[in-house]
Amino acid sequence: MRKQIAAANWKMNCTYQQGEELLDNILGANISLADHRQVVFAVPFPYLIMANSEVADEKNYFIAAQNCYHKKSGAYTGEVSAEMLHSIGIKYCVLGHSERREYFQESNKMLAEKLDLCLEYGITPIFCCGEPLSIREAGTQNAYVETQLKESLFHLPDSAMAKIVIAYEPIWAIGTGKTASSDQAQEMHAHLRSVLANQYGPLLAGNISILYGGSVKANNAKDLFARPDVDGGLVGGASLNAEEFIAIINALK
Repeated sequence: MRKQIAAANWKMNCTYQQGEELLDNILGANISLADHRQVVFAVPFPYLIMANSEVADEKNYFIAAQNCYHKKSGAYTGEVSAEMLHSIGIKYCVLGHSERREYFQESNKMLAEKLDLCLEYGITPIFCCGEPLSIREAGTQNAYVETQLKESLFHLPDSAMAKIVIAYEPIWAIGTGKTASSDQAQEMHAHLRSVLANQYGPLLAGNISILYGGSVKANNAKDLFARPDVDGGLVGGASLNAEEFIAIINALK
């Protein structure tokens, strides 16, 4: 079975103390994760070492960075490299979140460079893709998201592509309270898997986890995750509430 993943994206939230308490409350629920289930916490850079220490003895719990820079090293004041993340034991990195694309003008080409660096250092990318409302209303969302995959991922050989996690985020549903229906989510996830299958074959495509992101909450997670091509969620606001996120973890297939 594909990995079923509940990924928390804290974004720019929580003080150090609040983050520590949130992790303690979630881990204190003592959720036993089967081998095909994983929980990933994407925390702000200053909390990576603390968070990694918190999950060190927990089975199938991991920490992610929310971003990394697209150069290996150098005079880039304030940036964080994949090599730095590797050096402190970080296993995942979120790349291409719509907020990074919108506010920091991250291009598909830049994201391809970030992907390569993460893979070079043994870090699993959680690659985000998704369409804005104007594209959805025009009915061209499939082609739009397909281009994101092709321009950022399709230079990878099979062995590297097999290590990628994809997160589909309809931008119109992020933080808006709107959620793609489970039918809409399934339709896009199935399309993404077919695009991957055309490039890499059905076997590899069938083993790639595709997460849904966009106002995932305790009250809709079970319905979303039950769909055959939805392999969990990249969760924003609800991941900042221990009770909500515990329920989302428990909703995984």
